[in-house]
Amino acid sequence: MNNLGFKKGDRVVIIGGGFAGLQLARTLIKADLKVILVDKQNHHQFQPLFYQVATGRLEPSSISFPFRKIFQKSKTVDFRMADINRIIPTENKIMTAYNRTIPYDQLIIATGCKTNFFGNKQMSENAFSMKTTQESIDIRNKILFSFEKEIFARPEEKQAWMNILIVGAGPTGVELSGSFAELKKDVLPKDYHNIDFSKFNIILCEGSENTLNNMSEESKLASRKYLETMGVIVKTNTILESYDGNEAILNSGERIPTKNVIWAAGVTGNIIEGLDERNVVRNRYIVDRLNRIQSFDNIYALGDIAMMETPKYPKGHPQVANVAINQAKNLGKNIIKTIKNEQFIPIEYEYNDLGMMATIGKHKAVVELPFVKLKGAVAWYIWMFLHLMLILSVRNKLVIFFNWAWSYLTKDTSLRIITNIDYKKEKVTDI
Repeated sequence: MNNLGFKKGDRVVIIGGGFAGLQLARTLIKADLKVILVDKQNHHQFQPLFYQVATGRLEPSSISFPFRKIFQKSKTVDFRMADINRIIPTENKIMTAYNRTIPYDQLIIATGCKTNFFGNKQMSENAFSMKTTQESIDIRNKILFSFEKEIFARPEEKQAWMNILIVGAGPTGVELSGSFAELKKDVLPKDYHNIDFSKFNIILCEGSENTLNNMSEESKLASRKYLETMGVIVKTNTILESYDGNEAILNSGERIPTKNVIWAAGVTGNIIEGLDERNVVRNRYIVDRLNRIQSFDNIYALGDIAMMETPKYPKGHPQVANVAINQAKNLGKNIIKTIKNEQFIPIEYEYNDLGMMATIGKHKAVVELPFVKLKGAVAWYIWMFLHLMLILSVRNKLVIFFNWAWSYLTKDTSLRIITNIDYKKEKVTDI
């Protein structure tokens, strides 16, 4: 079946307002459709900069964009804040967590990923993840609170508050580690005169042989060198076997006292109940080259949640923002052209790899584009420019640019407010 079944006036429901869902909704603004965007948050979250919220470099509002604000001038796109827990394809409707129903003519699933703890319940209960704005704020609160707690702690407990263990040396883990290292050097000693920050340890654990293991050998070596130069303790070929909230035990047998473990070691798809298990592989929906889920003519999946086999990517596309955005653009264009001409033959999707990048610290980054590989200051400026251009609003671009410029010139940031200390993982009544 090569054509799409979209018709004028169809009610199109998009579940998920991440890169894929938001891009599709924006593409369909001028289409003759009734588009309903559904998300459990009321805002789009710019995930690549979560680590800067977690380390107090940016305010959450700088990288959060309310859906109703984005679509306030649109008469064709509406928003519903709801957590979807089931799809009922036989009735063309979805169920919310409060047993409300949302009907659809066409359904697009763009629910993205969540943190993958690989079935380790102890880790999920005690370690921090960073897949939402709120989780980023929680990390910022906890890390800043750790230094307040260290002042009151007994001598034998102090080191546990001064060790941060980050698990996973992909872009998220590397960027977090580098940002914490800069805080240790340039910011925190100014605030806490009575703390010896030579005892503040940022430990990065990676199960494979290298940091940034999916990048080139040059980038792997450069990223590790940058991190170690900045004082990060990098442990490769190392797995965190257990963590009870007080002590981390590594596969080497090493025991690290720590109150702060951040898990950045993997993701898994946000599958919604209701579709046949035969439509799912490795927690991703099996889709054709038009992003249509197999066995259905009116249900689609986009981005991280979609498993699309193509000649260039027989095992599916990488779960990165560029794939999500471009799948959404391709599907959106196909839908618009189908509505205008039912005989239109949709264009199948293929991913053109635009490269990878990661920043470690000031003037320290690695960038791999299709035509060139860069590291150092030039790569750092490219990383900043490209991420700034992806921010949705001009206002937010200016706010982020001002924050980055201020931090660049002063080596400081004023975003160190602890907004909540009622942690489910930490009792604080003994202060």
